[in-house]
Amino acid sequence: MPPSHDFDTALLPSGTLWQPRASLMACVRGAMVRSTVGATLSDEQRINHFPATPLCSLSWWFEGSSVVLQGARPDHPGALTDTRGPMPGRWVLTGPQTRPGASWCPGPVHAMMVMLMPDALHLMTGLEPTDLIDRFVDASTVLPPAWIAMCQQVQAASDDAQRMERLEDFLEPRWQACRPVLPLQGHRYADWSLHLAQRAAASAPGRSLRQLERRIKRWSGLPLRELRGMGRAEQAFFRVVQAQTEGVVHWAHIAADSGYADQSHLCRETRRITGFSPEVLRDGIARHESFWAYRLWM
Repeated sequence: MPPSHDFDTALLPSGTLWQPRASLMACVRGAMVRSTVGATLSDEQRINHFPATPLCSLSWWFEGSSVVLQGARPDHPGALTDTRGPMPGRWVLTGPQTRPGASWCPGPVHAMMVMLMPDALHLMTGLEPTDLIDRFVDASTVLPPAWIAMCQQVQAASDDAQRMERLEDFLEPRWQACRPVLPLQGHRYADWSLHLAQRAAASAPGRSLRQLERRIKRWSGLPLRELRGMGRAEQAFFRVVQAQTEGVVHWAHIAADSGYADQSHLCRETRRITGFSPEVLRDGIARHESFWAYRLWM
């Protein structure tokens, strides 16, 4: 769970979280832009920690590169084995991630990760989210030609604002042409999974629980139970952020208000989704460069 706002003053600015146009809010969750160009960082500081997520993502590297890290040791933010795999392409598409992950940048980097709702990606491209679960894929091998042309235009843009504009100009007409009649207005995971369930119930004949769950898994890549679990975790994250602004965090109250059975349940789920216990995650966000993505969401 998030720390107090007493962040280490040596931390870099976390980056920029770009919010999509209103017309794309059910399609794009957001875009994270991160630049360490001009900064001097240690090997440990160039690690990037990410939680498990139901989202898909499309990433660009404008300067520098990243590699995938494996072998994270729970509760030790900087203790990762030297098992490293290169990213599979110039532009990388990832599917829903059922486990927390980490990457490492060999040097300064300027990159952008656009987070897409998996059902929206399916509607616009025909790709099956279930085929992308826990995978990093060379985007040029799976995306339609028009998408590859868009990736090239984003890569060639002069600054981040222009990159986002080109991306949104590309996505907007495609999303408006295929978006479901039942709008997926929920921008957080819990609301989104509820809308998926409503859409599954209304979309086709056959409304048994098994048929509904099969549709939801096809659209999102993950079973409804997993989506609801991530929704609880996200609710808890933002409840803690709010509680800290008020000066005190009661973990038992956070657990109960977020739908957990008890505080122990909250701790187990936090470790499963992030790889760290709540206290280690709390300290990591406040004091470790590698938790920049969590700080950005706060």
